[in-house]
Amino acid sequence: MLIVLVRTLILYGLIVVAMRIMGKQQIGQLQPFELVITIMISELAAIPMENPGIPLINGITPILTLLVAQVTLSYISLRSERARAFICGTPSVLIENGQILEPELKRLRYNISDLTEQLRVKNVPNVSDVEFAILETNGNLSVIPKSQKRPIVPEDLAIQTQYEGLPHTLIMDGRIIHKNLKKINLNLAWLDDQLRAKGIGSPAQVLFASLDTEGNLYCQVKNNGGGRR
Repeated sequence: MLIVLVRTLILYGLIVVAMRIMGKQQIGQLQPFELVITIMISELAAIPMENPGIPLINGITPILTLLVAQVTLSYISLRSERARAFICGTPSVLIENGQILEPELKRLRYNISDLTEQLRVKNVPNVSDVEFAILETNGNLSVIPKSQKRPIVPEDLAIQTQYEGLPHTLIMDGRIIHKNLKKINLNLAWLDDQLRAKGIGSPAQVLFASLDTEGNLYCQVKNNGGGRR
């Protein structure tokens, strides 16, 4: 039993490292060759886990081989546009100027029901409102509405807007994020003053706190039914 446990932990650690090296893509964003390698790695890891009689090296070697192959293919596709088109494929236009391109649907074996479903997911229920719908190489559908059907943005109304950056997390689950405080040139004394002003005696009482680019501090304390301050 101990041997099985150790083998499982070794393979688990190896797979985690392999996934980290392969990148941060989500499953829905993997290229076809990346998805194939991911599936094969999981299968190869399962075999020595299930059968202790198989030498562990027989599982580790093919996993490392596939990892090297994936990294190599990724590097080649990064350096060569022609190789990238061969390995990953190219995007396909399914709708152009409000017209469904039937030959392209047939070539890709992509039916109209799937197309209209994806349009609804993108909040575009009417095909005639679509300027372009592009099937990307990872299987996602990119939809570009016609200009007169796009939501109004401040630029359309000549409205000047202020810069909005990402809020900085200052406290998470009672722990102060010191590097973020330092990044925005603030200190613990300032944070303590802000918490006391909100009636909070200690950072340990805070579930989450963040500071936006306008200087507004958001705080949510622990065990108070989700109350906000």
